[in-house]
Amino acid sequence: DWLSYLHRDPVLWQQVTHFPKLVTRIYRPYALRQLSCHERVAHMVRHHDLLHRLGLRHWPRMGRAAWREAWHTEGCKRILALMAPALLGVGVAQLSLLINTQIASHMMPGSVSWLSYADRLMEFPTALLGVALGVVLMPQLASAKAAADIDRYSAMLDWGLRLVVLLALPCAVGLLCFATPLVASLYHYGAFSAHDVQQTTLALMGYGVGLLGLVAIKVLAPGFYASQDIKTPVRVAIGVLVLTQVFNLALVPVLAHAGLALSIGLGACVNALWLWRGLRRRGHYQAAPGWGRFLSQVVLACAVLAAWLGWVAQHVDWVALQASPWQRLGLLAGVLAVSALVYFSVLRLAGLKWRALMRI
Repeated sequence: DWLSYLHRDPVLWQQVTHFPKLVTRIYRPYALRQLSCHERVAHMVRHHDLLHRLGLRHWPRMGRAAWREAWHTEGCKRILALMAPALLGVGVAQLSLLINTQIASHMMPGSVSWLSYADRLMEFPTALLGVALGVVLMPQLASAKAAADIDRYSAMLDWGLRLVVLLALPCAVGLLCFATPLVASLYHYGAFSAHDVQQTTLALMGYGVGLLGLVAIKVLAPGFYASQDIKTPVRVAIGVLVLTQVFNLALVPVLAHAGLALSIGLGACVNALWLWRGLRRRGHYQAAPGWGRFLSQVVLACAVLAAWLGWVAQHVDWVALQASPWQRLGLLAGVLAVSALVYFSVLRLAGLKWRALMRI
């Protein structure tokens, strides 16, 4: 088969030896959708058997002595020391979600569902922007930290924060000013009533308040992780968890389920602010010149965008278009396209320099 040919041909074997990344190509047949599960397992078994016969693969040692030796190695202890706070941080996030779900379950029927639907819309820009920026920044920050290049470290964080403001702020404006059209176009079908649209919209607007903070956390936290400081973001997350419950006590009696969403949004903003202050106090981040002009340009563009989205949301009955779903979806796509054009055109007219932002 193809694997045997790879090992028989000296030219191909030499290429794999000099370019180890080519080895990843070997596993490509395992991901083919045309292969059944049985065929994938058979490929993998033949592959590992061949590597074992060639002496290229060694089975891990088992037994109490091997486990004891591995447990006491310096590398294992270091990994465990870094993993423990990270696991606690993940647990804090899940605990916050569990608390809010339990609170919502004691409110009017439908509260848990309204929060869940709104959360899906909030997670889309958070994952699309925040996670992508975090993945791009993390190796760059780690490289700058390893080289002890503090200026580059700070410049990378500054670049990431500028992109957060540039891209997350208009998304937050959309969730605040265009929430009803988004919810109606995506969820207003079948048993999902107009009342459900209204209640989900309130929750979505609460999440929209904290969208900038939610995305900023994905950029600021790697600033600590690249320095192998896992404990500080976890401490901040625990403090924000307590603060979020304080917000719940004040907001839920007034805003019901929307208060839960707003508490999470406000907590995310506080979380991002604390992380930002921590990076500045440690000297890891210094704001580059030009932030005042940049913020004024973005705020101007967002103001024009908010006026446009607010006008469209008020002059079109999005709930009444339930009988014409394709027309409503087409109208939504057109409005979003025009919104992007309006936002970036205002930025261009305001003098924003794209080349300086797009380089990394």
